[in-house]
Amino acid sequence: MSTQPVVAAVDGSDDSLRALEWALDAARRRGTPLRAVHVRQYTPWAQPEVLAAGPPDPDDDPVLDQVRAHLEGHTGPPAVEYVTLVGAPGAVLPELGATARLLVLGSRGRGGFASLLLGSNSLAAARDAECPVVVVPRPGRGADGEPPAGPDRLVVAGLNADSPDEATLAFAFAEAALRGARLRIVAAYPWPLQTWMLPGEMPPPEIDQDAVEHETRVLADGFLAPHRERHPEVTAETQVLPGDAAGHLVAASREAELVVVGRHRRRLLAPARMMGSVTQAVLLHAESPVAVIPPAPPEEA
Repeated sequence: MSTQPVVAAVDGSDDSLRALEWALDAARRRGTPLRAVHVRQYTPWAQPEVLAAGPPDPDDDPVLDQVRAHLEGHTGPPAVEYVTLVGAPGAVLPELGATARLLVLGSRGRGGFASLLLGSNSLAAARDAECPVVVVPRPGRGADGEPPAGPDRLVVAGLNADSPDEATLAFAFAEAALRGARLRIVAAYPWPLQTWMLPGEMPPPEIDQDAVEHETRVLADGFLAPHRERHPEVTAETQVLPGDAAGHLVAASREAELVVVGRHRRRLLAPARMMGSVTQAVLLHAESPVAVIPPAPPEEA
């Protein structure tokens, strides 16, 4: 059985070359091949001719020529494979996740509006791919544009104590171990709590914030215990914070080299793949690369 590669989606933009560098490092850490993939987008009226010509030749692709030049001088592992595909990138890129260990993209490609924070192809891949997807942002996307400070390496992961995602926690611990980094688990709880009362209703008893925070921490520590046992080499701290989870994760991204978030579980009444509002906000605003982890299949969860 061949080793699944780390796949970097490239289109000739500076964003995709930054993603390529990130993917190269990720493949090296994992001991897997790197596959650079360029999806040539066709126009509807040209599609029959393109299909009749057969698969495009990766040796006749200016974008992949640029990638080869960018990687010139790269020696040793990982082995690099170059692939050209034809189709709509928003549909083709998520399909690459079926045979990839990891799919890496830039936050913006060559098309669309330059002012957008996140491209439609990156969003589609993060929402639909079967493997973890890493979106690498442009440098200085935050307000101050300063790089992370301090000698310590840090990976940050979000934890929903009401509905923990084991796949996200497993990826975060494994990634921290690969990088020799500390792991910070951010568990946010809603505060202040909002209650709605009908006229004449008695107000509910006052809720103690310290009690809510304590309960959230106990739940989080219980979910993290098996992962800490599997990765004793990882120093993992838990931050239990009130308020908006997305805001806390974006703030933490300023000193992190990776933020790990879960995508969304399929629900009975919404069987299509979805992306939660917290994950989408982190993708839009985080200053570090963001890994979006699909939920584990039911038999593995």
